[in-house]
Amino acid sequence: MKKKTLVLGASLKPNRYSNYAIQRLVANNVDTVAFGLKNGEVSGVNIDTELLAYEDIHTVTLYLNPKRQKEYYNYITSLKPKRVIFNPGTENPELYQILKDNTIEFEAACTLVLLSTNQY
Repeated sequence: MKKKTLVLGASLKPNRYSNYAIQRLVANNVDTVAFGLKNGEVSGVNIDTELLAYEDIHTVTLYLNPKRQKEYYNYITSLKPKRVIFNPGTENPELYQILKDNTIEFEAACTLVLLSTNQY
């Protein structure tokens, strides 16, 4: 498996982009973990409802609007990911600065597009 990814803001609703992202990550053989408000499963990935100390997270892909991200700043940095992807609608200059201060790469991009164009 490559680039272990945490989907932060995962949804069980099949029409949500975070749900599509889990499906596409799994289809691309990316080791995937997920955190959301409701426990359940998408494509064999359990959505955790408590913040776990995942190990070896390469990428955190965000599906939370900037106001909701604030409570996860410390959690995200504690995971020491290599990068954070800000999907459309999640762009957050305040968190960009925190990531810079912690030498964590970030990009404003779409996980689904990155996967479909082999740029993930």
